[in-house]
Amino acid sequence: MKRSLFLAIATIALVAAPRVSHAQLGVLKPFSLGIAGGATQPMSDLKTSTDIGYNGTVAMAINLPFIPVGLRVDGAYNQFGQKAGVPAKLHVMSATGNVVWRLPSIGISPYLIGGAGLYSTAATVTGAASQTDNHLGWNAGAGINLPLSVFHAFVEARYNRVKTATSSMEFVPVTFGIMF
Repeated sequence: MKRSLFLAIATIALVAAPRVSHAQLGVLKPFSLGIAGGATQPMSDLKTSTDIGYNGTVAMAINLPFIPVGLRVDGAYNQFGQKAGVPAKLHVMSATGNVVWRLPSIGISPYLIGGAGLYSTAATVTGAASQTDNHLGWNAGAGINLPLSVFHAFVEARYNRVKTATSSMEFVPVTFGIMF
């Protein structure tokens, strides 16, 4: 009688306990490589001189075993659209180191991401040499991992802030990507 009661309680506990997949823990894939792309929305002062643009990103993720925290290194390129009457086209390339905190879930996996790095801004005027500057900046955002069979897809949005010599530049890239 006691043994069957114990087995029943143990079975209920195992069924009712939240499940964490091996992919969430990083046990099966300690390293991942990925690519992403999407739209970039200028914010604050930047939207007075630029329109929505596009972005592309390459990423390398390091998933730490048995904890929900990982690391990710991103290289990104953002090009903003030109507004009428503005002669320069703005490009921003960045290399950032980020901490990724995977939130507990079943199925899709939400996460928070944030980090800092080097941002290289270039303003290109038609028929003239471009002006390039390097600045430190930071980013913070959230995303959702969608696990698939061989790779997983993700969608994320990140607020980026870059301090320039005269002001700051703020933009939000919304990206869709895959990690292998």
